[in-house]
Amino acid sequence: MGGFFGVASKEDCVFDLYFGTDYHSHLGTRRAGMVVCSRKKGFDRAIHNIENAPFRTKFGKEINEMEGNIGIGCISDFEPQPLMVRSHHGTYAIATVGRINNIDQLTQELFSNGHGHFLEMSGGDI
Repeated sequence: MGGFFGVASKEDCVFDLYFGTDYHSHLGTRRAGMVVCSRKKGFDRAIHNIENAPFRTKFGKEINEMEGNIGIGCISDFEPQPLMVRSHHGTYAIATVGRINNIDQLTQELFSNGHGHFLEMSGGDI
């Protein structure tokens, strides 16, 4: 399982994102991450293992250094997220929660027609 939380604000949103993501921490027990973006600093991301400690204890240092008015946070039982994408479309962050049962078929179709855009996660998965 997992959960994600997003904030878009006119003001700094780091603490709203932190507490909103923490609220979802019962949905996953392995990985937690947050990414924020500001015009001044750009993207700032932090991802931690939460298998042996609660979400709140892992992000204490980062939340005081991060700043941004838009952000997403993710709790996951599988992969470290949010993912950062740097491509010809620009730079952005995404978070997903779900399972794709026909991933091999979809991967083959997208590779064969040349219209796909893939990200590789740290474990080598697509």
